[in-house]
Amino acid sequence: RIVSLALEALRNLEHRGATGADEGTGDGAGINTQVPDAFLRAVVDFDLPDVGHFAVGTAFLPVPRAEREGVKASLAELAADEGLEVLGWREVPVRPEAIGSSARAVMPVFEQAFVASARGARFAASGIALDRQAFRLRKRAERELGLYFPSLSCRTLVYKGMVTTLQLEPFYPDLVDERFASQLAVVHSRYSTNTFPSWPLAQPMRFVAHNGEINTVQGNRNWMRARQSQLRSEVLGDLRPLFPIVSPGASDSAAFDEVVELLTLAGRSLPHAITMMIPEAYERQTGLDPARRDFYEYHSMLMEPWDGPAAMVFTDGSLVGATLDRNGLRPGRFVVTEDGLVVLASEIGVLELDPATIVRKGRLRPGKLFVVDVAAGRIVEDDEIKDSLAAQKPWGVWLGSHRINLERLPDREHVSHTPASVTRRQRTFGYTHEEVRMLIGPMAQHGIEPIGAMGSDTPVAVLSDRPRLLFDYFTQQFAQVTNPPLDSIREDIVTSMSLGIGPERNLLDATPEHAAQVVLDFPVLDNDELAKIEHLDPTPGSTTTTTIRGTYRVSDGPDALARRLDAMCAEVDFAIEHGAQFIVLSDRESNAEFAPVPSLLMVSAIHHHLIRTENRLKVGLIAEAGDVREVHHVALLIGFGASGVNPYLAMETAEQLVRSHEITGVTELEAVRNLI
Repeated sequence: RIVSLALEALRNLEHRGATGADEGTGDGAGINTQVPDAFLRAVVDFDLPDVGHFAVGTAFLPVPRAEREGVKASLAELAADEGLEVLGWREVPVRPEAIGSSARAVMPVFEQAFVASARGARFAASGIALDRQAFRLRKRAERELGLYFPSLSCRTLVYKGMVTTLQLEPFYPDLVDERFASQLAVVHSRYSTNTFPSWPLAQPMRFVAHNGEINTVQGNRNWMRARQSQLRSEVLGDLRPLFPIVSPGASDSAAFDEVVELLTLAGRSLPHAITMMIPEAYERQTGLDPARRDFYEYHSMLMEPWDGPAAMVFTDGSLVGATLDRNGLRPGRFVVTEDGLVVLASEIGVLELDPATIVRKGRLRPGKLFVVDVAAGRIVEDDEIKDSLAAQKPWGVWLGSHRINLERLPDREHVSHTPASVTRRQRTFGYTHEEVRMLIGPMAQHGIEPIGAMGSDTPVAVLSDRPRLLFDYFTQQFAQVTNPPLDSIREDIVTSMSLGIGPERNLLDATPEHAAQVVLDFPVLDNDELAKIEHLDPTPGSTTTTTIRGTYRVSDGPDALARRLDAMCAEVDFAIEHGAQFIVLSDRESNAEFAPVPSLLMVSAIHHHLIRTENRLKVGLIAEAGDVREVHHVALLIGFGASGVNPYLAMETAEQLVRSHEITGVTELEAVRNLI
């Protein structure tokens, strides 16, 4: 009944998906259920172990028979290497005539692989332990054989493809077999927004189904790549053969799913993993339980949010639930009937239910979890889940003993600069009278970003015949989806600019040391705040800071810049070897002899060098940059790897404007605060 109702709901979602030029080719649809044990035992011609002691998944195999048999043989070898045995294969019956010609042209061959612990193994793995082995096998098969499994698990089984909502059931006759039973089912109809349709990118994924977009996905992917150097897990074994964790070219939904999978198989519960990746907007919530706030603040030092708009449904075969990201810009409604049926969908009316049988109804709320435990037969409320997570570890104690609040560090003496010094450096960094008067002036006086005309007659940087800042070449980086821009005034409660600077540790673990970071309320540092970080107590066991000079000798010609970047990378490596946990990349010492390296170039060069050498998470990067004077510049530096930005010359320019009475009504300190 559950599978049948899910397929009916999917058919009623036909208007949600998209089709190709031939109309018979869909962007994708699919279903995720518990492993249908009775059905599988009836249709295979070999013996299966007890339920939970074998994993099954549908392989998308190559069409040529010889190539297909070679891949299957190689999979058996990989399985043996992972302590598993391929019990057998089953050809999945399909009806290609039910789908469009475009989908048919790229259709793989579908065969289900059944694997279990190898005979003679010391322990016969089952449940999540077996899924961990199957995860290793599947990842290695993807990386080494190019073989895709929609799922390979002893708990769940996914049927999906480049089909429409109406085609899924006729294409896969398995789904209409009466023996194909499950206590839960997740169905999805795909509308491709930022990737082209393909068989593997259809949803549901292995753990999630997603409505919306992850607009931070490029940054999330990059940081996951950086974190790989620190990943360690006793239960998952050596993770290096499984890298990259996030598959190149995958959709935002697939990337999210791969990280959820890693977190849960490494030991966190599914609600824990989802809450880490999609935290609620806790910072400005009044009345929030302090223990819950501590949980969120601790985990903010482990991982940045995967921000939507996103409605996310998730399941591991025993729990099934859903949540909205903090903005809540995607719909989700649920009903519960008196006989225990729970239906949740992106819109109401996916199933015709007798209103007299409905005992509860509601909608998803931003940052809140709606979870059904089918094993226990109950709905688990958000407060119960969050209270349990908050009590899991002494998060608050760990924060109190290891976190460093910048505002509590000793104040440093403020250094003022002469008008001649400020003017000389303004020339070095290409400041114009217009920028000082019309850009920095209003920001320093009123704390607002000046608004210009919609149309700008300034030539695009790459076509300009004048020297331009490196920042100007990146003004076309934007989210290519149809979402409204963030309103930081009305949506203040769901926006956050606070962050932690410093080393990050193994994402798959949780220790007091994970909280050892300097916490900033805002990523822009004034000169005095930077001085605090530069003078952190270098006693044994505490944090140390190294400043790397970002200048090169002008007389050595253009190649001097490239040589200096290489030298900076070497200096950063040396500093890390000797215990540095903060690196300040500074162009402050530029003069007639030494020119500044563009701050965006030195930050991105060091950031990617450290990713390549697997040292990125050992340090926090701070840019002490004279060329930064716009919001756009700060955003780019953060996007390319900086944890904090000190636009010292823009701040000294603001102070100079007050001293020269070009702006009035504010003190020098207020002008800098307004600029920030």
